[in-house]
Amino acid sequence: MATETGDSTPQTEEFDPFLRSVTVTTTATLMGIVAAVLSMLFATEGTSPDTFMGGLFLLGAIAVQFPVYSVIGIDTAEFGTKDQLYIFFMTFALWFITWTLLLTTGALQ
Repeated sequence: MATETGDSTPQTEEFDPFLRSVTVTTTATLMGIVAAVLSMLFATEGTSPDTFMGGLFLLGAIAVQFPVYSVIGIDTAEFGTKDQLYIFFMTFALWFITWTLLLTTGALQ
């Protein structure tokens, strides 16, 4: 819906492209970190990680993001293959790095 402002410029309720990209990047990276912490807490017995269960946490973090974007007002129907791959890669990269660091340092044990 467009609304009129004092300078006769129509304003839309869409996200600014910069704000949209910052929001998507931040959400993807934070979800990757959350998935890694959950993998460390629930998919690690001693020093041996259960990579299958850790991967399920990763896939869950990726799947949860799209409804979150819809709730905050980002139209996920506009996401192309490049956007979806970007979300997957950013979530995977932060999950992998964080879980590796947690496993290596023995934190959260």
